[in-house]
Amino acid sequence: MYQNQPIKQWVLEDRPREKMMKRGIDALTDSELIALLIGSGNKKASAVDLSIQILHGVNNDLDLVARMNCEDLCKIKGIGKAKAMLLMATFELGRRRSLVSNREIIINCSEKTYQYFKPILADLNIEEFHVLLLNQRNKLIKSVKISQGGISSTSVDVRLIFKAALDFYATKIILVHNHPSGNLTPSIQDNEMTFRIVDLGKMIEINVLDHLIITNNGYFSYADKNLL
Repeated sequence: MYQNQPIKQWVLEDRPREKMMKRGIDALTDSELIALLIGSGNKKASAVDLSIQILHGVNNDLDLVARMNCEDLCKIKGIGKAKAMLLMATFELGRRRSLVSNREIIINCSEKTYQYFKPILADLNIEEFHVLLLNQRNKLIKSVKISQGGISSTSVDVRLIFKAALDFYATKIILVHNHPSGNLTPSIQDNEMTFRIVDLGKMIEINVLDHLIITNNGYFSYADKNLL
């Protein structure tokens, strides 16, 4: 209805800020929420128009918007680095908010591991490898990032995994890494590394409970598949 019209020319009650003040933030559409962050458009498109362009580019999938980097966002005419970084910062705050204090977390199944790591790993465009350090009661001691790599792989130094476990007196660990491609099938390298770490853990009495592969659409658990 207001395509390419400056928001100042809209009926007052349809403008995102006024709409939110009158009806609450829940009344705003995804494009209107993004428009509030963008703040302003350009001569040819309002902030809402730019927001719609962002959403249309990813089939209205907010998870995919969250994965966009500065370069991706700046491809849209009217989105500069400042606006792009503001959007990225907002999604990052959302990820961090979803993380709960480690002191209260008990990890006793693959689903809990996935829920902990989904906001950390699911939206990344590169692979990362993490390890969860647990005590004898499966209480989370600490999460440690072991490595960061490229789109399809990351190099893992097994010594760093066990150093972290020993440094924090962990008796159990859970291995976690992401597949940016969305493919949940473990690679041959994934399998070889997993079984090697399990065997080394037995030698020093550190129990490897699971290894999860995380994607935006779900996860693969070695323990659930009885592969450990």
